[in-house]
Amino acid sequence: MRKTLTSLALLVATLTVPATIPLAFAQSTGTPQKVDGQAVTKPDMVDAEIKKIDKDARKITLKHGPIKHFDMPAMTMVFQVKDGAMLADFKVGDKVKVAVEQTKSGYLVSAIEAAK
Repeated sequence: MRKTLTSLALLVATLTVPATIPLAFAQSTGTPQKVDGQAVTKPDMVDAEIKKIDKDARKITLKHGPIKHFDMPAMTMVFQVKDGAMLADFKVGDKVKVAVEQTKSGYLVSAIEAAK
């Protein structure tokens, strides 16, 4: 009987858990996208200026505008970058647009492009 109740509880828990949305998109209110057939939103690009680049550590210091999808005001802060190669074409002082996502370990620049 106890084994049946435990199995039933696990079944109910499994059926009631919503499909997971990647954490990187969970709090975004940007452009609608689909990932694994599920509707999620892609973070909007944010205006920023590069203050420091550490290619070896895959980190970039940005003075960025407000990041609306995280309700974050404009400030200067250090971000991890998704791929160190993303920084190859940039230097301190460049004006850029970045996509910022939230991961388990903090905020991550997932895309960067020169500002137009």
